Amino acid sequence: MKIILLMLALLFTTALANAQTPESRQFGDDIRFPNLPFYSYGSGLGFTTPDSTFRLNIRFRMQNRTTYVIRNNADDSIEATVRRLRLRFDGFVGDPRFLYAIQLSFAPGDVGEISPGDNINIIRDAVFYYQPNRLWSIGFGQTKLPGNRQRINSSGALQLTDRSINNARFTIDRDYGIFINYQVEDAERFSWGVKSAISTGDGRNYTRNPDTNLAYTTRLELYPLGAFLGNGALFEGDIKREQTPKVLLGATYHYNQGAKRTRGQTGSDLFESRDLTSIHLDAMLKYQGFAFQTAWMNRTTDNPLTVDFEDPSLTNVVQTGNGYDFQMSYIFPSDYEIIGRFSAQTPGRIAKNIEPKTEQISFGLTRYIWEHALKMQAEVTQTRFTFPDSSSRNDWYLRFQIEIGI
Repeated sequence: MKIILLMLALLFTTALANAQTPESRQFGDDIRFPNLPFYSYGSGLGFTTPDSTFRLNIRFRMQNRTTYVIRNNADDSIEATVRRLRLRFDGFVGDPRFLYAIQLSFAPGDVGEISPGDNINIIRDAVFYYQPNRLWSIGFGQTKLPGNRQRINSSGALQLTDRSINNARFTIDRDYGIFINYQVEDAERFSWGVKSAISTGDGRNYTRNPDTNLAYTTRLELYPLGAFLGNGALFEGDIKREQTPKVLLGATYHYNQGAKRTRGQTGSDLFESRDLTSIHLDAMLKYQGFAFQTAWMNRTTDNPLTVDFEDPSLTNVVQTGNGYDFQMSYIFPSDYEIIGRFSAQTPGRIAKNIEPKTEQISFGLTRYIWEHALKMQAEVTQTRFTFPDSSSRNDWYLRFQIEIGI
């Protein structure tokens, strides 16, 4: 089955490569890549050769934050960190149909702790795209899988300072593979898109224990009232102030054969590989400064528990279960925005005997200075944990963050 799918993908790629090339989406100032986080006010610092055979755009993004943390079972603390620091390079070589994108990360939270045998995690995206026309794109390399809406969005285009607890647990994140996308966009009429990928299933920069197992992902997006203004599906909040209601409905199916980690592309190593299935459903509404979005995420496997054969006392569990998010906001004409989000998460069987049920509620205030490229964010969040023995704990944090980028 895997061989057949790969052959079909290659035949499909060859057929598109022979297609004629009418106008392409990337001829303007900004280059849009269908799987990469994309939100830009302008096009960064760009260089184009006199004969227009090469283009390079340089962009950066930085998030500086300070958080006051209140925990029931520990002393209060102040965390002051550079949460994200990233460089992005994109453009085309030889012909605007042949695109590339590179994104590097340098903050400790992005790179992570380097353990013996692991690779340093500086590379986030390194992908080549061929766009034969404005509808199709074919990618090869490492980038984001077409998962839930909030994951596809850049972390710089969020209304609150981080994604939800469900996104953290159930996301399918970045991977290395082949990406095929078809997108029909029209602001005045029904639009839709299909995004698909065949990937390794191991996540970014993972080279240990290679095998022949693969992951298969498909996402369907529907815009029943037409596409959002200014690529508005790729950022949270209605900063463009849609004059007519706009809606996005999305669904993702992901099957990861022989996954080696607790969350598929992320997490700690399992003692035995497992086949994982993920389903993500999401929706977004924007109208005259008001925005609403919701999501439901799920991960299942036949047997979540894995055991170390050399020492049966050591176990590790696939992070299964499900969760849902609700998020609402309104941006005032003064460019101040108020945001609220509620998330609930339930571990799957076996995991529910080890891990707590979690509920989180957040309230935020954002001041947009230069849209999402320069903004100040304040947030208060309560997280309630309910443990298997019915005991509970409430944690709080207060956070201030400044986001800047081009």
